[in-house]
Amino acid sequence: MNIRVAFVGLGYRGLAAIERFCNIEGAQVAALCDASTTQVEEALQIIDRYGQPRPQAYLGEHGYEELCKDSGADVVYICTDWQSHVPIAVAAMQGGKHAAVEVPAATTLDEIHLLVKTAQQTGRHCMMLENCVYDFFELSTLAMARAGLFGEIVHVEGGYAHPIGEKWTPWRLEINRQWRGDVYPTHGLGPLCQLLDLHRSDRMKTLVAMDTAAFTGPGVYEKHMGEAAPDFQNGDQTTTLIRTERGKTMLLQHNVMTPRPYSRLYQIVGTEGYAQKYPEPLLQFSETKLRELGIECNEEVLPASVRDELLKRFLPDYVEQLLPIARQLDPRGGMAYFMDWRLIHCLRNSEPLDMDVYDMAEWCCISELSRRSIENGSTPVAVPDFTLL
Repeated sequence: MNIRVAFVGLGYRGLAAIERFCNIEGAQVAALCDASTTQVEEALQIIDRYGQPRPQAYLGEHGYEELCKDSGADVVYICTDWQSHVPIAVAAMQGGKHAAVEVPAATTLDEIHLLVKTAQQTGRHCMMLENCVYDFFELSTLAMARAGLFGEIVHVEGGYAHPIGEKWTPWRLEINRQWRGDVYPTHGLGPLCQLLDLHRSDRMKTLVAMDTAAFTGPGVYEKHMGEAAPDFQNGDQTTTLIRTERGKTMLLQHNVMTPRPYSRLYQIVGTEGYAQKYPEPLLQFSETKLRELGIECNEEVLPASVRDELLKRFLPDYVEQLLPIARQLDPRGGMAYFMDWRLIHCLRNSEPLDMDVYDMAEWCCISELSRRSIENGSTPVAVPDFTLL
C-alpha cells in the first residue's frame, strides 16, 4: 500500500522533502502546490529525475484549498512560512487528509486549540515535522531513558542557539520584531518532552520566562529590511524554566542573535545517570547501571570509545538500515529522512505516530506562554492540559 503525499510550499525545505520521499518505499508524491510556477516546475523535475509519475499541480496562494478537497492524497506535507501553517493544516484535515506541518506548526494558543480540535473532530493525524528528535544522540538516549538507564530523570535542558546571520527571511525577522518570548522552541523542547513522557505519564504544569533586552535585533532588522526598528521586541537571549506535575524541571533557551557555536544544549540529569550532547557528547552512569550494562569503567565519564559503542547499541534498528540513503539526502546527517520514513512506516502499518497532535500543542505553546510570563514581569504561567480540550 502506497501512502500518497501532497506537498504545499516548494521552497528549499519542500523541494528537499520531495527528493526524500522519492526515496522512501511505500511513498508516492501525489500532488504539488506553490504560489510560484517556477517552484512547481523545479519540483516536477526532481520527480522526473526519479522516473516517477508526474503528480497533479495546484497554483496560487490559495491553491492548497482545492488540493485539500480534491487531490486524493493521504497526507498533506506543509512547508510554507509559519503564518500559513494552520489554515493549510486545518483545510487538510477537513478534507479527510492527515497534516504533517513544518515547525513551528502554530505560534499562538488560539491556533493550537484550532489544530487540536480539528484533529479530534476529523479523526486525522496532525503531526509536527520536528526532525531533531531523530538525531542520533537523541534517539539513543531516548532508548536509554526508556530502558531506565538514567533512573528517574529529574531535570532536562535544551534550546536553540543558532545565529541566523545572513539567512534571515523578511517574514521571520518581522516575527522577531513583533514578539518577545521563545518564538522557536520546538527543536530544543521536543526531545526533552519525549524523555519525560509528557501527556502520557507527566505533563508540563508551570513555566517562568525571562529575556535580555534586544541589544542586537534592531541593528539586524535595519541591515536586512532597510529601515529602523526601535520597537524590536525579541531579546538576544530568552530563558524559560518549566516544572512538571511530577516535580521535574526543564530549562529551555533561545538565541538566534549573538555569535556563539550552534547548540541545542540537550542535557539529561537522572538519579542513575547523566548525558549531554553539546559542546561534546558525554555519558555517565552509576555503578549499578554500569554493571547492568556489562561495562567495566573506573572513570566517572565513559571514555569516548565506550560511549560511542553504547550509543550505537541503543540506536533503533532502522537507523543502520537507512543510514546510507539518509546521509545522501539529508545534509543534517539523516534525521529529516528518518522522520519522513517513520511517518510513512507508521501510516502503512497502522501504528501510532511518533509525535501526535498533543505533542505539537505542548511544544508550540511555549511561544505564547513564555511571552505572557515575560510581559508580566516573569510571573509563573500555567501550561494547559491540551488532552482535555
